[in-house]
Amino acid sequence: MKSLEQLKKDLSNGLYDGVLAKIYSKKDTSEDRERYKDLLNGFSANFGAEREVSLFSAPGRTEIGGNHTDHQHGCVLAASVNLDVIAAVALNNENLIRLQSEGYPLDVINLNELSPEMSEYNQAKALIRGVVAQFKELGYDIKGFDAYTTSNVLKGSGLSSSAAFEVLIGNILNGLFANNSVSDVEIAKIGQYAENVYFGKPCGLMDQMASSVGAVVSIDFENTENPLIEKVDFDFSKSGYALCIIDSGADHADLTDEYAAIPYEMKKVAKVFEKEVLREVDEALFMENLAKVREKCGDRAVLRAMHFYADNRRAILEAEALKKGDFERFLELVKESGRSSYMYLQNVSVAGATNNQAVAVVLALCDKILQNKGAYRVHGGGFAGTIQAFVPLNMVNEFKMRIEKAIGEGCCHILSIRPVGGIRIE
Repeated sequence: MKSLEQLKKDLSNGLYDGVLAKIYSKKDTSEDRERYKDLLNGFSANFGAEREVSLFSAPGRTEIGGNHTDHQHGCVLAASVNLDVIAAVALNNENLIRLQSEGYPLDVINLNELSPEMSEYNQAKALIRGVVAQFKELGYDIKGFDAYTTSNVLKGSGLSSSAAFEVLIGNILNGLFANNSVSDVEIAKIGQYAENVYFGKPCGLMDQMASSVGAVVSIDFENTENPLIEKVDFDFSKSGYALCIIDSGADHADLTDEYAAIPYEMKKVAKVFEKEVLREVDEALFMENLAKVREKCGDRAVLRAMHFYADNRRAILEAEALKKGDFERFLELVKESGRSSYMYLQNVSVAGATNNQAVAVVLALCDKILQNKGAYRVHGGGFAGTIQAFVPLNMVNEFKMRIEKAIGEGCCHILSIRPVGGIRIE
């Protein structure tokens, strides 16, 4: 830790330019430098300037392959991106965690009160409480601290702001109280537990894993206790395409039941075969018993199971295509995944919605603008949020202009892949 004022001076003098350039994959770090200085000013305004402070960062993620496969112990391809949630943190010698996120009410956690609270579902304090509870369960002596956070991972963007926040808290606790002895994989699992049990959202593990581990990662969740993780060596900057994430403008705050229905229905199919998840059910056996599954589970569950089997294979094939440098094959697989999510998984629009089909509208625009070039697909959980598009570099400006003219200024984000996950900035 350094004094807050010394940290600001070091940032101004360029002492952190090297690490910032690495984290954000760019040479000019002037905007990032100012962002961290603003973070320290925010901490000072809320908790005082005469403090010893540490800096932490955790990235958002982009799901590249495997849409809703992780919660069935399937395979995914994901990457951390150059948007993140950052924190300035100082010990407070109390038994309280006080966390002030820019633009939100202060969250206060008593370290003696770490049981789940249903009244805190869908609140940030639930995630803090859940992550802290798991670290204490592991035997670490967690003490009170004050933290100020800011984020450019847009809430509801499909870049998983909640996972980034969980990974951030995990890295704070790991850095301050565990001597960085908790692995990136374990931090991801702790974040998932907090979201499932404390936050009340039945998510898989992909979001947390991509944010915690960082870079492009291929993950096989067949053994969730020890998932197989492989960093994929591929430089997107040399592909001739830009990664664009388009915010549809729709809010997914009230869609927890829609998200929960997907793993529920897939697991319902698995239970027909006396298994817990679809990864444990042979696809040929599933197809041989299709009539029985339709009768017991309904047709939407059947279609969602079909999507799982196909997208699980695609996630593996996408990673192989990138490792071989076959970007055209990769784009074909991305388009196939998008069609499967729309037709079988059915996570583009809420059933019965007529006026609000924002994700479908953006997909239609991508189709019209790109035609047979590049690729696009629903991104993340679906129903609201974002679309992912791989756009030829010579079309990026026109693509962004036409999308934003129709959907709204600032909705199209041109991103890069971040080479590191959650990190203490030193």
